[in-house]
Amino acid sequence: MSKITGVFPSLPVAMTEQSLVSHAGLNVVTSLIDALGFRDLSEDRLSQFVPSGARHRPGTILGSLAVMLAGGGEHVSDLDILRTGSGVFGNVASNATVSRFFERIVANPDVFDYGFATLTRQLRSRVWGAAGDRNPALQATALDPLILDLDATLVTSHSDKEQAVGTYKGGYGFAPFIASVDYGAGNGTGEILAALMRPGNAGANSAQDHITVFAQAIEQLPDDFYDGHGELIGDKVLVRTDSAGASRKFLHYLASLGVQFTVSYPVPITKAHMVAWINDKAHWQPALDQNGKERTNAWVINATEIFGLTDYPAGTNLFLRAEPLHPGAQGTLLDVDGHRITAFLTNSPRWHGPTLDARHRARGRCENRIKTLKNTGLGKLPFFDFHANQAWAHIAALAMNLVSWLQLAILPAGHKARGWDIKRWRYRLFATAGKIITRARTKRLLIPSKTPETATITTLLAAITGLKRRFRQRIPRPV
Repeated sequence: MSKITGVFPSLPVAMTEQSLVSHAGLNVVTSLIDALGFRDLSEDRLSQFVPSGARHRPGTILGSLAVMLAGGGEHVSDLDILRTGSGVFGNVASNATVSRFFERIVANPDVFDYGFATLTRQLRSRVWGAAGDRNPALQATALDPLILDLDATLVTSHSDKEQAVGTYKGGYGFAPFIASVDYGAGNGTGEILAALMRPGNAGANSAQDHITVFAQAIEQLPDDFYDGHGELIGDKVLVRTDSAGASRKFLHYLASLGVQFTVSYPVPITKAHMVAWINDKAHWQPALDQNGKERTNAWVINATEIFGLTDYPAGTNLFLRAEPLHPGAQGTLLDVDGHRITAFLTNSPRWHGPTLDARHRARGRCENRIKTLKNTGLGKLPFFDFHANQAWAHIAALAMNLVSWLQLAILPAGHKARGWDIKRWRYRLFATAGKIITRARTKRLLIPSKTPETATITTLLAAITGLKRRFRQRIPRPV
């Protein structure tokens, strides 16, 4: 008689009262939240959104939601996973308590938006200050400014919600506008500064929406970006967008603040004949990749004098890029000699076309940040009320930023996890199981020594502990 064997071991399952925690790896996120003084800041900015004397304070509610979203949850009901690990995550508010919290937000949305914005700005200032020589504010100069990416996206709604309407792609939902920071290669994945909710039929090329989300974004920047009079030091900031941001109104607004820009530019069909001299490579410079090496058969040229620009800010230049068509790409009237011709506008003080082109092409990293933001809560807006969903978008951005801040300020330079996306963080680290024990009247969280990312967890917790000590010495408690 042959023995039947399965692919995996077949074990009997029994229930236990032991203190097991399924997402013990999220302890690195909760530790960072506490180290940054999140509870006291939330109490100072948002205490009006909970009844006086309430057990669950705003810091507890917002912190639990952010940790849940960072760990992979999608709805308020997913807080159940945190409730099963109270030894790590504390006493988590009930779904009804969270619902009442959002009802108060809907009643005073502007107050919440302002309070949350000032809260996250203070958190960002503390994190960037703790990043040492990787502090984006210290690295920003006129020749190497902080890059803000602006881009709109679509979020599908599968049920009727306030201001959910048809989109230009034939879907139904919202069209939020996102402003994010690009840390640059090797410094982490970047973070979200602002997430502006909009109806699904909002235009991607609205100059006013670009101005609004940019204004929200710069309000999030630390004091290093402002002079003694509170004015933005514009040349330390560069705005990067696709062609939707090439409107004269928006570019003149940026120029009035002294802000640099690099935006994609749709070459008019009527000027297509002007790029026919692509065959004469003597006028072009070889394009560069993100590592500064020359790309094969790709070229860049300053074509400002050839095309001419009308009514654009002074100092604006037009650069063309020629590169081979990608496999499967459909040809257009602007394709010349098997090359795709694209263009971008910039008022950068730099003049080396290949360097400016490589910087502009790095805009693709913005798409990854938006994808991550959708994976940390923006992709599934759970409420009917528009303002409640706007608040949810704020919390989703915080959840994503907490992981980004681990990469920027906590992990050592060169660590492999500084380039991980959110899904890898969840599978490799956050999903790590643990067990709570009490020894010598002290509770401890045990994590299996064979866990693949044990070294990463211990590295993070040790650095966060040091950070917490420094902050306790420097940060006064709110009066």
